[in-house]
Amino acid sequence: MRRAVLIALAVVVTIVAVVFSFQRKLVYFPSPGPLPGADEVMPGGRDVRLVTADGLVLGGWHFELPAAPATVVVFPGNGGNRSGRLSLARGLTARGLSVLLFDYRGYGGNPGSPSEEGLTYDARAALDLVDGPVVYFGESLGAAVAAELATFRAPKGMVLRSPFTSLAAAGSHHYPWLPVRMLLQDKYPVLERVSAVDVPTVVVLGTADSVVPPAQSREVATAARARLVEVAGADHNDEVLVSGPQVVDAVLSVSR
Repeated sequence: MRRAVLIALAVVVTIVAVVFSFQRKLVYFPSPGPLPGADEVMPGGRDVRLVTADGLVLGGWHFELPAAPATVVVFPGNGGNRSGRLSLARGLTARGLSVLLFDYRGYGGNPGSPSEEGLTYDARAALDLVDGPVVYFGESLGAAVAAELATFRAPKGMVLRSPFTSLAAAGSHHYPWLPVRMLLQDKYPVLERVSAVDVPTVVVLGTADSVVPPAQSREVATAARARLVEVAGADHNDEVLVSGPQVVDAVLSVSR
C-alpha cells in the first residue's frame, strides 16, 4: 500500500512539474509568419514596426482613415496572428474607424516568446504608434492585455470580448484537478484591473462560449460598470464574435 501511495505521489509531482515547466505552451498558441504587406490585404494599409521597451521589433498593419474619430487598437487573443483579425478591421474601417492590427512577440513571425510582462511591453509599443483618440479592443486574452494598458493610459473607450476574470480562474475551469493558482507564472488579473478604470466600456460575450465561461465575462462587465452585450448561441471562436454586427456596433458605441 505504501509503495502504491509513493508511486501515485511521484506521478502527481511529475505531472505538476511538467505543467509548470511547459505552462506557457498551454496558454499561448502563436501562428508563425511571414505575413503579406498591409496594402496587399487591404487597400491603403501601411506596414508598421513596433519597438518595445525591451528592444524587440514587432510587425503590424495600420489602416488609417483621415477623418476617423478614433483608432481602434486590436489586442488579439492567444491564438493565430493578425491575419485572423482582418474581417474585424474591414468591418470597422467600413464604419469610418482607423484600425491598428499587430502581433505580440512570438506571433506572426515576430521575435521573442510571449509572457504577461512581454505582452505588456508589446501593448505599450502599439500605443506609441497612434496619434489622437484611441479605443481598445481586447479579445479573450487580449481583453486582459487591454485592461492592463487602460490602467497605464485610459482610452476613449474599451470593448472587451469574452474576457475572463483572471487567467487562474479560466485555467481552473478547464483543469480543476491542478493547483492552477499556485502554478501560474502569468496572472492577468482582469477583474482587479477593470475595477480601477473609469472609461466607457462594453463587454461582449457568447452565451455558448466553451473557452471562457460566460459567467466570468458577466463578472468583468459588473466590475467595469460596462454595458453587456450577449450574443445568443455563440461559441468563443464563432465568426459572429470575431467581427459580427454586435461586435462592430459595440466598438462604434464607444468611439464617437
